[in-house]
Amino acid sequence: MFREFFRSMKSPEERMAWLIALAADALQIAVIPLFVEGALSPVDAVLDLGVGIVLVRLLGWHWAFVPTLLVEALPGADLFPTWTAAVYFVTRQLHSDGEPIILPPEAPAARRRS
Repeated sequence: MFREFFRSMKSPEERMAWLIALAADALQIAVIPLFVEGALSPVDAVLDLGVGIVLVRLLGWHWAFVPTLLVEALPGADLFPTWTAAVYFVTRQLHSDGEPIILPPEAPAARRRS
């Protein structure tokens, strides 16, 4: 199922954004003792800032990244995969099925044939 979801993404930028978000959240959850408040807390802040910058470069600016960065700054909020949730929100909006597809206008010769 995950493999099909990963294949449904059309651009390599989207795939890379997913990998970065998953890796950052997994690192923050699995290696939580390194990111607790204290002497090593700046490492967590630098990681979040770096992930935010990379995701904006890959996917473009989106408002979903602002609350994600703010939540990541809260102590203990790293236990929820916020970067993954933000990337899910942004990439699913890029492929909304409800949006009409705008096609280029037909050439005049093509109109006469039909």
